[in-house]
Amino acid sequence: MQQEQIDTLRKLMEYEAGRTTPPEGFPALPDIPGGRYTDARFFELEKEHIWRKSWLLASHIDEVPEPGCFRLWENAGQPVVIVHADSGAINAFYNTCSHRGAPVITEASGQRPRLTCKYHGWSYTHDGELVAIRDPEDFRDLDFSCRGLRPVRCERFGNLIFVNFDDDAPSLMEWLGPIADEWKEFQFENCRLAARHIFDLDCNWKVAMEANTEVYHVRSIHPKTVYPMLDDRRNINTLYPNGHGRMVAPAQKGAEAMRAGRMGEYPEVETVGEIGRTCTQSYGIFPNWVSPLSHRAIPPLIFWPNGINKCRLETWTMAPDWGDLPAPDSWTVNQGESLNAVLLEDTEFGGWIQKSMQSYGFQGVPLSYQEARIYHWNQSADKMIGIDNIPPELRVAQVIGDEWVYPNDPRIELAEKELAQSAG
Repeated sequence: MQQEQIDTLRKLMEYEAGRTTPPEGFPALPDIPGGRYTDARFFELEKEHIWRKSWLLASHIDEVPEPGCFRLWENAGQPVVIVHADSGAINAFYNTCSHRGAPVITEASGQRPRLTCKYHGWSYTHDGELVAIRDPEDFRDLDFSCRGLRPVRCERFGNLIFVNFDDDAPSLMEWLGPIADEWKEFQFENCRLAARHIFDLDCNWKVAMEANTEVYHVRSIHPKTVYPMLDDRRNINTLYPNGHGRMVAPAQKGAEAMRAGRMGEYPEVETVGEIGRTCTQSYGIFPNWVSPLSHRAIPPLIFWPNGINKCRLETWTMAPDWGDLPAPDSWTVNQGESLNAVLLEDTEFGGWIQKSMQSYGFQGVPLSYQEARIYHWNQSADKMIGIDNIPPELRVAQVIGDEWVYPNDPRIELAEKELAQSAG
């Protein structure tokens, strides 16, 4: 991050701490319809559009490190096999044999010279080409060239592997936009996978995710864990194209040592700058990624639907090579035995929220300026789904205009004006 950007963020922190109303010109946010968390119609629209058209984090290169290594991935409701090809490419395919639709892979992971269906023995290369079938003399004019495994779009950012089910979606780099440049200092290409666990939660996936995209709840839910370390009144939310967002919140005075914790003995990402070292710099990547990034670790939280009122939380920790030290884990206790205290505070309350949302008394969600990233996400979701495809009572009004989306930010001018007035 350039020094000019750092200086701007510091000015905005003081602006946020001093304001007594939302920024001049920022729109009032209409209620988000409650049915977006409980209505089967909206849940089906999410499956049809959001999960089909977005770039989704699926794997890490450490999980398929060598040619022939494969991994079965079904988190988005589709059977996918991710395989490291002999050429070095990472490929993804629907785990569906082109003969009778049986899976070509039934193990969670492994290594094979070919992907061979157990049902009738049809065999494919790591590039998905059909190369052998049993009893070829019993087929007439079978064209191998059009009987390969059907590919799923697969692209990498550093050591991370993403998939997308939409052939017309933008590239991963276009999807990330300016965030890809901001992430360069964190060296995604050099961070190893240290931990990956999954936990089942009793709430809609957006309920769980949204608890990690605003600081409005910090004083109430995390009074002894997060609040002593994070200055919530100096938090800055930034909205990006495609529904992405970022928060930057400085540490409370004297909290630097607490932030480091036991990770102080682990290697650092040396290129991480001042903001990543002294603040909580956290990104929400549409649709389901939330992650603070620092010089210590890259620990994404990934949220997956498992029904309208159930979801799965996937916790990742990536870090520079830790050598002989125990593999770091930012989110769990005893290598995935349970979530840590902070995530338990968030997730245990999520079940109560879901029960309340399913009551006759729940109509909608009035959001504050501090929760603008949630509203921005919902606006972007409706654009992806197609506003006309959504029942009118489930739509959100498109009130946050491009003037509030990066690289635009009217708060910069407001902050400079206030600074000039105070200096005068």
